[in-house]
Amino acid sequence: MAKRKVLVLTGGGDCPGLNAVIRGIVKRAKSEKDWEVLGSMEAFNGVMREPMEVIALNEKMTAGIHVKGGTILKTTNKGNPFDFPILQRDGGWSTVDKSGELIERIKSLGVEAVISIGGDGSQRISQKLYAQGLNIIGVPKTIDNDLSGTDFTFGFRTAVQIATDSFDKLVTTAESHHRVMIMEVMGRGAGWIALHTALAGGAEVCLIPEIPYDINKVVERLNQRYDQGKGFAHIVIAEGARPKKGKVTAAKSDEVGYENKRLGGVAYRLSEQLKEAGCEADIRETVLGHTQRGGTPIAFDRILATLFGVKAFELVLEGEYGKMVSYKNNRITAVSIEEAIRKYNFVNKNSFMVKAARSIGISFGD
Repeated sequence: MAKRKVLVLTGGGDCPGLNAVIRGIVKRAKSEKDWEVLGSMEAFNGVMREPMEVIALNEKMTAGIHVKGGTILKTTNKGNPFDFPILQRDGGWSTVDKSGELIERIKSLGVEAVISIGGDGSQRISQKLYAQGLNIIGVPKTIDNDLSGTDFTFGFRTAVQIATDSFDKLVTTAESHHRVMIMEVMGRGAGWIALHTALAGGAEVCLIPEIPYDINKVVERLNQRYDQGKGFAHIVIAEGARPKKGKVTAAKSDEVGYENKRLGGVAYRLSEQLKEAGCEADIRETVLGHTQRGGTPIAFDRILATLFGVKAFELVLEGEYGKMVSYKNNRITAVSIEEAIRKYNFVNKNSFMVKAARSIGISFGD
């Protein structure tokens, strides 16, 4: 008797915990006896290639991978099936809608359902494919924690831990040299990593996208720190932060198939602004970049990712398609993908966490 098949893929940026989700799905599927788990390499690109890059996933292949960063299925943030890049004869590139072909290819494999592990962009693609009749389940993955419908995405807390460890290391060098240290963290349009890191590390200033900053207010807070005789200060800034009446520091990517603007470098821009505004302290910048995405996931993310994997497969068993696994109020549940992507998960500037940060002296530059 032929086994029923579920296809698993990891899309978007890499993230600590991806392998733990894959392992959770495979181990849960094994207990059902009549199910086979397949994996598409580099998100849906594996299905679209000729020949297809689709592999069988079993317990031997996934043994012990929950402690490893990255993803054994590889990943990509290029290759949106609704805007698929095609090389023209003249050497240029155009895009076409290949979603119909993708669905037919998936069906040709005998696949009954797809589990898409990805962030905001990946789940938007999932919802559009579901609307076209594909049986699909979403798993929320992103270090940015910017997906609504879940209290936390896996990978976020590991990114915060990495950023906090880095912050702690900068404290000693700042103190030794009487410097202002600016540390830039990821997060795109959301300030979750910056906010959590600032609270955990004890920053004097935290600049996030949700609260545009006044550079003079930042200088004022730094001067206050030095006037108190502390002799050094720390700023955590999210890559998507911007000054009042200013723009986000970003550039259009020239990479084929990459749809997002490339963020990064706001730490250096802030450094220049501080000097122009009269900050006399010695300033140094650190951009953590992709170190936040890699390495071993912390225990919380391994557990959350494993639970997400188990729940995702159980949603397949129940035929609950068009849903995304969710962590709500300490419970593993599910919401519709449509609900999860309806609004971006910004930091609420009136939340208790922001108010608490202000109450202990953290300035948001406003």
